[in-house]
Amino acid sequence: MQSVRLDFPGADGHKLAARLDAPDGDVKAYALFAHCFTCGKDVFAASRIAQALTEHGIAVLRFDFTGLGASEGEFANTNFSSNVADLLAAAAYLRVQYQAPRLLIGHSLGGAAVLAAAGDLPEVLAVATVAAPSDPSHVVGLFSEHLDDIARNGEAQVQLAGRPFRIKQQFVEDAAEHQLKGKIATLKRALMVMHAPGDTTVGIANAMDIFTAAKHPKSFISLDSADHLLSRREDAFYVAAMIAAWSARYIQTPA
Repeated sequence: MQSVRLDFPGADGHKLAARLDAPDGDVKAYALFAHCFTCGKDVFAASRIAQALTEHGIAVLRFDFTGLGASEGEFANTNFSSNVADLLAAAAYLRVQYQAPRLLIGHSLGGAAVLAAAGDLPEVLAVATVAAPSDPSHVVGLFSEHLDDIARNGEAQVQLAGRPFRIKQQFVEDAAEHQLKGKIATLKRALMVMHAPGDTTVGIANAMDIFTAAKHPKSFISLDSADHLLSRREDAFYVAAMIAAWSARYIQTPA
């Protein structure tokens, strides 16, 4: 496997840090990976899935959304809309420098983002979500006890995954404005929904909402006892293997 650090301009001009993992041999297709809420491109699930996909000839670009990881910008000024815009910027970078992505993979809120962005990426043929919410506003529940403070003061500092983040009212309002059901219904791409029945961060009902709204071809894979972050090595590799096997039917280069 070859792994290259690079950067590209995000939707608002900030430099976004990225990593491209590619197979040693020929690249069958390029994929774009969107990480989970407040995570980053180097979170265990992202790195393991990307590395495993290279074994199947798929190159994966993963990057830090604006204000996270090594990317520029301030997280407090971002929202779901900016995440989607960053995804489109990443796809544009791949299109110019390598090849447009034919596969989108999104973990948690990143899954909601790829569902929102896919319609604006004509080259994308397949979309895979892992532990994704069916509605971006679901993430607001992670700091629901601070909503009154945010509404009253315009912002508040909250603890997410043991780290402090500043959340502004604009983030809450932006999340509420996005309704994914219509986008999922008109996706017109192959879709695979992956979710663990016991996910305590994003409930399994979200997966069923996504799956029900989608048209065929669509598939559902149960992740059994996996946790939300796919912290066990075997769970991350299982997800990668399933995505590689499933997507091969849709993203192979035509003869």
